[in-house]
Amino acid sequence: MRILHLPHPMALLLGCVLIAAALTHVIPAGQFDRRDDAATGRTVVVANTYHRVDAQPVGPFAAFVAVPRGFVAAAEVIVLVLLVGGAWTVVDKAGTLRAIVDWLVGTFGRQRYLAIILLSCAFAAGGALENMGEEIIPLVPVLLLLCQGFGYDALTAAAISIGAAIVGSAFSPLNPFQAGIALKLAQLPLLSGAALRTGLLIVAVALWIWWTIRHAERTRVEPDAAHVPSPHAFDTRQRVILLLVLAPFVAYVVGVLNFGWGFNELSAAFFVAGILIGLVGRLGVQGTVDAYLEGMRSVTAAAVLIGVARSISLVLDDGRAIDTILNGLVAPLAEAPRAFAAVLMIPVQALLHIPVSSVSGQAVLTMPVLIPLSDLLGISRQAAVLAYQAGAGLTEFWTPTNGSLMAILLSLKCPYERWLRFILPMLFVLSALFVVGMLAVM
Repeated sequence: MRILHLPHPMALLLGCVLIAAALTHVIPAGQFDRRDDAATGRTVVVANTYHRVDAQPVGPFAAFVAVPRGFVAAAEVIVLVLLVGGAWTVVDKAGTLRAIVDWLVGTFGRQRYLAIILLSCAFAAGGALENMGEEIIPLVPVLLLLCQGFGYDALTAAAISIGAAIVGSAFSPLNPFQAGIALKLAQLPLLSGAALRTGLLIVAVALWIWWTIRHAERTRVEPDAAHVPSPHAFDTRQRVILLLVLAPFVAYVVGVLNFGWGFNELSAAFFVAGILIGLVGRLGVQGTVDAYLEGMRSVTAAAVLIGVARSISLVLDDGRAIDTILNGLVAPLAEAPRAFAAVLMIPVQALLHIPVSSVSGQAVLTMPVLIPLSDLLGISRQAAVLAYQAGAGLTEFWTPTNGSLMAILLSLKCPYERWLRFILPMLFVLSALFVVGMLAVM
């Protein structure tokens, strides 16, 4: 029996846009002063400079205008989703996608849980190293087919991929977009506390894998005839196509590390690979174009969700409400006992992550305010950074403003409320793990 039923993700996100607009009529407008920070190369807030400014409430029409603006702000990610979605359909039409999945299912056979362990560790590593999120969207088709081959459901595919990546991102000792930037803003060495964070990361990933396997085996059904592996010729042509599939990922990693690549370069790499795959796969020019357009149509809904999710923070920023929310949440901490104030930083960061959907954006917003407060209360800066990682990182599990999560769930046809029921118990466990880490460094 369904205990919770939520509307379609699109309706949910549009409702959040309107709620954000309504809040700008209620929350007083205010701002912190900001300065350029040489250590991070970003603009950060200046502590103790909050002041009221002229109100700029966002009206209903302006809220809807923020939606196309959200598409513009998230343009790189939206283009990535469309171009990569097209490329995967070309791979599918060439027969390689099914051949890869059948090979994996045949390789793991009865030891299917090993596939969960290996894939979860791989995605957790991606989250730990580079805050993997949107990059998972292109892999949804192969993940779904793989899980169907083992008899697992769509939620298992989500847990293996985006779930494991969120765990890795949150607990990582060196994620440049979370721990890395927060440690810099706290004026701590990049790898300070790395032993503790690495220990927490290992425990967290192990717990998540156990939780995923538990769900996967409890809900497993014998795959039907459509999903049972069948012989697929993995000839030279298919091997060439497989290399073309892997090439954009390899190029992206090299490009990020050496040439400052971003989503546009990854999109271009997949675009080129998709065209070559169509030609090598004997689809012809017309067949390649048709397959590419079909693939882009199949991911349009996911791309739209990302743009709408981005518009929520734009509305609150237009109404000058985000700094007021930060100031209102932080002020009570100064009056709380030291240990209690430290633990309370986690829900403060979690609540702030709903309107501030970027983890790096939240770091430059909150850490310059919370670090001086931590010093005043006698709370170690390491504990303040862990509170940020817990609040911002774990909120990625459930906030509708996480566009990549919503897009992946929609692509997998996994209901949002079902995902919430799955992650809720583990969310409390992982939060408690962070609290233990904070108490160890206070």
